[in-house]
Amino acid sequence: MRVLAAMSGGVDSAVAAARAVDAGHDVVGVHLALSAKPGTLRTGSRGCCTIEDSHDARRAADILGIPFYVWDFAERFTEEVIETFVGEYAAGRTPNPCVTCNEKIKFEALLDKAMALGFDAVATGHYAQLSIEDGVPSLSRSVDVGKDQSYVLASLTPEQLRHSMFPLGDSWKTDVRAEADRRGLSVANKPDSHDICFIPDGDTKGFLEKRLGQAPGQLIDAETGAVLGQHTGVHGFTIGQRKGLGIEAPAPDGRPRYVLSLEPVSGTVKVGSADNLGVDVIEADRPIWPSERPLDGPTECTIQVRAHGGIVEAVAEADGDDVTIQLREPLKGVAPGQVVVLYRGDLVLGSAKIRATR
Repeated sequence: MRVLAAMSGGVDSAVAAARAVDAGHDVVGVHLALSAKPGTLRTGSRGCCTIEDSHDARRAADILGIPFYVWDFAERFTEEVIETFVGEYAAGRTPNPCVTCNEKIKFEALLDKAMALGFDAVATGHYAQLSIEDGVPSLSRSVDVGKDQSYVLASLTPEQLRHSMFPLGDSWKTDVRAEADRRGLSVANKPDSHDICFIPDGDTKGFLEKRLGQAPGQLIDAETGAVLGQHTGVHGFTIGQRKGLGIEAPAPDGRPRYVLSLEPVSGTVKVGSADNLGVDVIEADRPIWPSERPLDGPTECTIQVRAHGGIVEAVAEADGDDVTIQLREPLKGVAPGQVVVLYRGDLVLGSAKIRATR
């Protein structure tokens, strides 16, 4: 097959490309330039998509002996990922930009261009297992559960999965680094990137305030209705947040307060005790079924609401574009805008966007 290897400049994508070559595929490497003004250096493990990353990707491609190109997707990344991220926060929701990037950039824009150029598949360094049987995709957790990325891939459509390859799904990260070292790849010990790639300093609140400005509102005690303080915008908060609330007086019981709800129209942020954080029911919409098998009646499953954590047993039921999930035990830190992924064991059953909780 003709395979386009997406090479970020990290160790995972380099080894994924190498394995595609070893499998006998006709491989071409491509690095996506996602920033209109990329930095020249990473700061440890913060940020990605820098000039340094593109150079690392090119060096890896040279060692593998494959053609290499840089494709400029900066404008689309800004529109599809950054602007969506800002808009979701402004609406009082909590987005996951990595999910959006995979869905809109790596497996929509990139895959569409690859198909138009005659490639059969796109290979990435994601940690997830994918098999195709009789044209039906099956997406599962990685062998290395600590590095598993099936959550951020669960929003891919069956057609996208049919043209995807995840060569690292059956490997442990330590083995991938060792393999990169044996192959002479300079990225063998390069730190993994983390945090939000377009906010390398980690100051999400500052990033949002620069784009949305200030929209003052009140911090309200959810139980008493008392005004506890002022804030500069609901976009500076997320459900479950404890630190940085700007409340001077302690709660009467001395226990910490958490953000319970956000009301962007009125500018109200309601806070309360951790006892009020747990949700029992999740309402979601826009489901995607990777194996093209919608739920058939109430289904026992495990759900996950964050890339790492937020996992609990549940019973889910789908009705057209609506999914209702009854949790077996209360789950904290669940917010509208997040993606909920449904699993049976390690198998991804589907995903949907959280609309509301109760």
